[in-house]
Amino acid sequence: MIVSKLRPLVVSSVLRTLSYGDGVSILPRQLHRVESHRSNSSAALVGRDFLSLKHLSTNEIEQLLWTAADLKSRIKDKKEVFQPLLGKSLGMIFEKRSTRTRLSTETGFALLGGHPSFLTTSDIHLGVNESLRDTAKVLSGFCDIVLARVYKHSDLEQLSEHGTIPIVNGLSDLYHPLQILADFLTLQEHFGSLKRLKIAWVGDGNNNVTHSFLMGAPKLGMHLRIASPSGYEPDKSVMNEALQLAAKHGTEIHQMNDPMAAVHRADVIVTDTMISMGKEDEKNKRLKDFQGYQVNEKMMKEASLDWVFLHCLPRKPEEVTDAVFYHERSLVWQEAENRKWSVMAVLLHLLQSYQPTIPKPTFAKD
Repeated sequence: MIVSKLRPLVVSSVLRTLSYGDGVSILPRQLHRVESHRSNSSAALVGRDFLSLKHLSTNEIEQLLWTAADLKSRIKDKKEVFQPLLGKSLGMIFEKRSTRTRLSTETGFALLGGHPSFLTTSDIHLGVNESLRDTAKVLSGFCDIVLARVYKHSDLEQLSEHGTIPIVNGLSDLYHPLQILADFLTLQEHFGSLKRLKIAWVGDGNNNVTHSFLMGAPKLGMHLRIASPSGYEPDKSVMNEALQLAAKHGTEIHQMNDPMAAVHRADVIVTDTMISMGKEDEKNKRLKDFQGYQVNEKMMKEASLDWVFLHCLPRKPEEVTDAVFYHERSLVWQEAENRKWSVMAVLLHLLQSYQPTIPKPTFAKD
């Protein structure tokens, strides 16, 4: 969810959500100038939260992807020193361990000139020694922005409600929007366009990455098929919203149990862990339930001839065979690196307006 934290106008002290435009919601308690949403996607992102792709418009998602590509070009390819966030501080709260989220965020924010501060459960216990409300107010006094990787999505919403600085979702039980931005950037780099791509998800459908695909793919014109065992389907409320988005944007979403049918003529095959953090006690049951869902060479023969494979990592052999994971069509290393450029784009845009220097990519080729 993206919510404005700028306060040029205070409309009401009552906490309620106004809907504006392409699925964007803004809280009256901290109302941003709504007219900027349509006229300037970059300016409209400043001061807001990034909790999911649910409330981002198509233009705003494209703006973030454009900026990510631009930062990659300027800093990686052209070796520019670009530090627009000099003097800014980032609080990083990690209830769950991570390699990619931590390194991409710390190195990326530092490259932009900012100072990241990393906090684990040894340093901070959300809602335990101090209420979430109090923590949000303390963090708002120390930091310019906070990225939190948490178990409960509701914790992020409480930090957002009581804080006065932007809150970024580094992962929650419901959504993982930073991962999907990296995936979209990777697919854009590979295919040169996103519109009409057919994505097949094989594995756990009740997954934060799956939910983020559901909230983002329709807005960029991509079709999505989700194959998961019975009992592992996506959250019903998330699926219902996704189906509405698909109808609005003219795309298709299909839920099924047959992975071979999902992969048939798909351009992109994606899987993830079968045993998410916090589900370790279900390992034996899950491994049994997910038999037949390993992505392998036989399955890929059903895919499009120019298929690509994605996995957010870390990967286990029961999820995908070595032959597919290390195949030349596997984009997992490019995908992992793009976590840095995408989170940099998010952090930059929430703190200040930015106009990329490269031409805008063509996200929807006719």
